[in-house]
Amino acid sequence: MAPPAGQIRPAKYLASFVLIVVALYALVFLTGNGSAKPKLGIDLQGGTLVTLTARQEDGAQPSEEALNRARDLIEVRVNGLGVSGAEVVRDGNNLVITVPGADSEGAKGLGQTARLAFRKVIGQPVPAGAVPQTQTSTPPSGSASTPPSTPPSQSAGSPPPSSGAPQGRPAPNLAAQPSSTPPSNSTAPSSNASTPPSTPSAPSNIDPKVAKEIQEAKALRQATDPQILQQAALMLDCSQPDPLRGNDDLDKPLVTCDEKGEFKYTLAPVNPPKEDTETKADDYTNYSRLTGEDISNAAANNNPNGTGYVVNLDFKSEGGTKWGAFTAANVQQAVAVVLDGEVMSAPTIQSAISGGSTEISGKFTLKEAQNLANTLKYGALPLSFDSSEAQTISPTLGLQSLKAGLIAGGIGLALVFVYCLFYYRLLGILTILSLVLSAVVIYAVLVLLGRLIGFTLDLAGIAGFIVAIGITADSFIVFFERLKDEVREGRTFRSAVPRAWIRSRRTILSADAVSFIAAAVLYIIAVGQVKGFAFTLGMSTVLDLVVVFLVTHPLVVIASKSKFLSNSSLSGLGGAAREGASHRATSTGKTTAVKEA
Repeated sequence: MAPPAGQIRPAKYLASFVLIVVALYALVFLTGNGSAKPKLGIDLQGGTLVTLTARQEDGAQPSEEALNRARDLIEVRVNGLGVSGAEVVRDGNNLVITVPGADSEGAKGLGQTARLAFRKVIGQPVPAGAVPQTQTSTPPSGSASTPPSTPPSQSAGSPPPSSGAPQGRPAPNLAAQPSSTPPSNSTAPSSNASTPPSTPSAPSNIDPKVAKEIQEAKALRQATDPQILQQAALMLDCSQPDPLRGNDDLDKPLVTCDEKGEFKYTLAPVNPPKEDTETKADDYTNYSRLTGEDISNAAANNNPNGTGYVVNLDFKSEGGTKWGAFTAANVQQAVAVVLDGEVMSAPTIQSAISGGSTEISGKFTLKEAQNLANTLKYGALPLSFDSSEAQTISPTLGLQSLKAGLIAGGIGLALVFVYCLFYYRLLGILTILSLVLSAVVIYAVLVLLGRLIGFTLDLAGIAGFIVAIGITADSFIVFFERLKDEVREGRTFRSAVPRAWIRSRRTILSADAVSFIAAAVLYIIAVGQVKGFAFTLGMSTVLDLVVVFLVTHPLVVIASKSKFLSNSSLSGLGGAAREGASHRATSTGKTTAVKEA
């Protein structure tokens, strides 16, 4: 038989809550790796946050498909770091990478487009600050510059020169030698060498500044006119950001710098011009035809012939064939390993290399070699990115932030406890117990959400919990104040509880519904850490209802049925009872006076 309206069986509700807690903590300790700690964001445990701004060659807005593809690839690279808790989220045209933990420095290189290409080096590299001598003669097609008179040092991890493995950077002391130019593969423009070609006009829907920078850089540094390339080598400033980063045309020559900004290189095209593809199908004298798509695997290894590290590359079947043909046609010539338009290494080919493997040497540290191998192994991005923000937070600072958040939460709880004890007495103790049980449930939910959906708790999330303390306490206050109203009307504690609950629960549901809707809307429209605030606020609001219905109300019912606990001086309802009696006596006196009159 069901109890009367407002009457409940408190043991049944409390048992339901206990089962929920047991089930949650069973999942916490019996699943996952056994850790009972929630995942913390980078502002609490330290780490790296990188914001990447997408850009296209023509300055146009990147497409949704390209942004999503880039996000997926960067997620794969993040996972390759082996750091748990990392995530990549879209923020408009930006990608925000967060990698918590002490080993998160590799996140700063995750936005590399990883457009790898092998280009023949034409002439000798010159120091970045040197002014190359101009020359008007152009070597015949297929010719190559004289190799350095001083042999470059053997590259890291390479066998002896007789094995044909690539060698290290060309010696910089030959920088003063005139730089020859790549073969002209199409009719040179008629413009004078001192005046670069005019920049094509950009469509109206693109960023004109970005488009202008890229087109001007291409017109100079990827011109087919040898004299314009001479001018490009003269004007190139290796200390400035490169607008051609990831945007260079593989079918044209390139004037560029090395990754350290120390030398300038003039490089041949990767592929023959499209109009000459058929006629030059077997020509590997100047065209390597090798890009990152020809690589099957990349790995960082120790330098077996010296100090430092190298990156070993394994080519796919077709890539190995191209590499063998190119090295056979360019013995004693230098080949540049170009990543996103920058020269990573420029070894000299001693003999034909077969077997489908090679290596990149570039004075790498272990982290640099691992990051480069990871970038090459997981593929090129469909867009180029500029790192508009890179923030590293030390674990020490994160620990201080966590302590500050916990102290703030503790102060908030303490103030609520003091107020409840002072104003509600026994009911205040029930409020404190309910808040503690709510914290127990929230902790287990945080641990499980971290495992299931990768949720990480940050400072904004802690702020959401602190705000939720007030919302939860407000639900108790609504119930208790309604209870006082019933006592003022002359009802006992026991009879007032069911009536007060019926009248207060609709208000509690309405207030929590408004809070949850506000949190949900904020979560949908917000970005970044504000989402963490909205998520914890909404989650706490839902759990508030669970605690109020399954814990607070049943405990008040139990207290109302106990002769000791229902004592008016102990329950905190004595004042309301006296106030109600006084009000009724006053009203009765006034009624009697009116009748006598």
